[in-house]
Amino acid sequence: MGADAFENSLPAEQGTLLATKAPPPAPGVPSAGAGNAVGRWRRLRATPGCWSVAIGGFVTLLFALVAIFAPLLAPDSPTAVDFTHRLLPPAWLHGGSAAHLLGTDSLGRDVLSRLLYGARISMLVGTAAVIGAGILGVGIGVISSYRGGWLDYLVQRIVELFQSFPFILLAIAVLAFLGSGVRNIVLILILTRWVQFCRVVRAEVMAVKTREYVVAATTMGSKSSRTIWQHVLPNITAPIIVVASFSLAFAILGEAALSYLGVGVPPNIPTWGTMLSTGQSYMFTDPWLTAVPGLMLFILVLAVNIMGDGLRDMNDPKMRSIR
Repeated sequence: MGADAFENSLPAEQGTLLATKAPPPAPGVPSAGAGNAVGRWRRLRATPGCWSVAIGGFVTLLFALVAIFAPLLAPDSPTAVDFTHRLLPPAWLHGGSAAHLLGTDSLGRDVLSRLLYGARISMLVGTAAVIGAGILGVGIGVISSYRGGWLDYLVQRIVELFQSFPFILLAIAVLAFLGSGVRNIVLILILTRWVQFCRVVRAEVMAVKTREYVVAATTMGSKSSRTIWQHVLPNITAPIIVVASFSLAFAILGEAALSYLGVGVPPNIPTWGTMLSTGQSYMFTDPWLTAVPGLMLFILVLAVNIMGDGLRDMNDPKMRSIR
């Protein structure tokens, strides 16, 4: 049977559908899949906070890469002392040297090398503190709020107790007892930041656990651990990410503040806080010793905060309704 005879044998409706079949797209015209991709990209660009997350995340990632590859990027050892070339200005100033692009400090150590290695300490301490505080705070917050009762009451009193201590006072007290070091600084930052995770998670879980799908899972006999893992945690990840971004900025500043006071990382380890502390005596004669690490600290913390603001706007229903 030929094609004409086949179409004539069909009902009128099906013959009309075959006759009006959409022609293939013309050359240069995007297909439906490409149009969907373009539409998704446009919606993403229109999302409040998208560009903040992109810019802040890019700068933060750049600092992370610099910290990882610091041994390859550093032109000299960050602890090599050379008194014959002490207090050299940056290369673009009079008296500077191309061998020391950002100059040298009072002991003749290369500022650029110490700056790169200092980024490693800032990113390491900040990341470790956020991960530790997140695991502790999220775990305690989810369990206490989901169980409720006396356990939730006890946890909230402990949270209030931790929040009543100023960060610097608690840090100095703990470091005086345990001693200075990267591990102890991370421990202090975990002890001071887990309460933020706990309070935010508790508020989110109190709202999520009363929703229909959680109540249905509990009614059907699902275990509490299974319900939390499959239905509660996936719906509270957005605020956890936002708190983590702001906690990263706080941890970086906290490590720099403790190192500046001389109670943080040992002096033989280059950090931005130590560079600020040792360079303050030469602030008016050799300002680059404090300006360079201060500027890097400002840029990194600003980038992390911008990223956190963008994440908050992206997950805010009110901002989505404004869009």
